[in-house]
Amino acid sequence: MINRDFFFSNTKALLFDGRFSQSQVDGLNAILNEWEKNYAAKDDRWLAYMLATTHHETGRAMKPIPEFGRGKGRAYGGRLKMNRTPYSDTTNIFYGRGFVQLTWYENYLKAGKEIGIDLINNPEKALELIPSTQIMFHGMMKGWFTGKKLSDYFNPQKEDWVNARRIINGLDKAQLVASYGRKYYSSISHTT
Repeated sequence: MINRDFFFSNTKALLFDGRFSQSQVDGLNAILNEWEKNYAAKDDRWLAYMLATTHHETGRAMKPIPEFGRGKGRAYGGRLKMNRTPYSDTTNIFYGRGFVQLTWYENYLKAGKEIGIDLINNPEKALELIPSTQIMFHGMMKGWFTGKKLSDYFNPQKEDWVNARRIINGLDKAQLVASYGRKYYSSISHTT
């Protein structure tokens, strides 16, 4: 079990300028709860990197948010599938939503099937705390987003905080997200 007192005290000082909003606490608790309920036997670095990704992708809000610009100027913002063919079964736009900014029709379809929610007809559900948490965990562990997954970068033989960014978004801001990940890891490696 993660020592929550230590975790919140340490992350508040290292990553949140000494203060939290209630929504930040709620988001962090949702992620920690999912980890402890279903994945506690896995590598703690996975949790740290998921927290770091959420930290970056939500602009420190630590709650599921819609993408800034809502896909404007991007292919997924124009009712196209990944192969650039249009879809016609819904008028919804599959711009980034949630902790990891889930994008593209196909990813919403896959995520929805995996977590048991119709995200094609209800993409706003990806903005709810529990579904967003589940999408992040499944997606980052199974390699949904780019084909890369947490175990590719964190395993008994490897620890690669920088290249782990490839799980979500190439090497965009990789050093910055890696720095967040190391700070989160220092906060979760203490147990009660």
